[in-house]
Amino acid sequence: MKRLSKALIAAVAIGSVALVAGCSDEGDPVSFDGPGAKSPAGQPGGGAQDSNGGRAADEAAAKTLMPTGPKASFTTQNTLDDGTKIGVTTLEGAKSGFTGKVWVWAPKQYFDPQYANSGFPVLIALPGGNGYPKNYWMGTDLKLQSSISKWSKEGKSLPFVVVMPVLNPDAKYYYDGSDIPGQPKMGTWMAEDVPDFVKANFRTFKSRDGWAFMGSSSGAFVGLKSVLQHPGKFKAVIASGPDTVPDSPLWGSHTKERAANNPEKLAKALSTKPAGKDKDVCLAFQIGSKESGTNNLKRFIRDYGKGPVKTRLQMIQGGEHNAKTYVKGMGDGTIQWISAHMQAPIPSS
Repeated sequence: MKRLSKALIAAVAIGSVALVAGCSDEGDPVSFDGPGAKSPAGQPGGGAQDSNGGRAADEAAAKTLMPTGPKASFTTQNTLDDGTKIGVTTLEGAKSGFTGKVWVWAPKQYFDPQYANSGFPVLIALPGGNGYPKNYWMGTDLKLQSSISKWSKEGKSLPFVVVMPVLNPDAKYYYDGSDIPGQPKMGTWMAEDVPDFVKANFRTFKSRDGWAFMGSSSGAFVGLKSVLQHPGKFKAVIASGPDTVPDSPLWGSHTKERAANNPEKLAKALSTKPAGKDKDVCLAFQIGSKESGTNNLKRFIRDYGKGPVKTRLQMIQGGEHNAKTYVKGMGDGTIQWISAHMQAPIPSS
């Protein structure tokens, strides 16, 4: 697949977002502070517990990372029909040195008192195209967030916190979500600064079982690469219509660094290691039946889907290379597959 066609498709998606992004409370402050953590008996920091409540509280405490701060200031970007908000803030990446926008959404369950002591799984959602200056998943027309709400009620999906950072530092080049020598450190931004920001502001899980990527096209490449490059940090990815090798024009003569950011080389190396619950990564591929690239994904799965590299391919009948196709594929089975391999929120009783 060529990136030019991806850019054109992404431009259409971004244009669609622009038509629906406005809302009456756009720009108003919004908080993602959840309910105050309480014991199962409802008393802050104490109170009697029955055995089931005590076990749940102990499990939640052991697995959950409470917000570490500093707290970011969010403004409203969009409001969903259920009243939940998509917020936006500007993140100054302490490790990458890159500053960019990040959009976030938390499901209704996040604000339910029965989950006040529990972390939530995180889905870092990446767009196709340049992904700058906006991440098109922050709009409501693609229905990513509302679909996750629906699927979670149906038992098909975990209630993910969705995080939507900008993908590239400009609209001119693709940076492959990597630290290309001499360029902004987009690999560090994506794998270090963005997760640190989420941990600072949300109840998350300490283990990689609570962390996943999803992306379309060029964003799928970055999500795939990030999981394979950091299997100790991230458990799963939904990679829709991805390339499987880096192709930024900025790599130049940096052959060694490019190889270190190549999903095929990373998957090959990982596939030779022992499998195990604490080592496995889950790569959920999606592709529409009307787009090219199917044979490449089947080859990737055949060659590298071994050992701890667990794979699944969702063929989307009638689907094309666009975000709406990929949301449909998620509902047809992909979101359920990765949810089954990740950590669910832990209710207080």
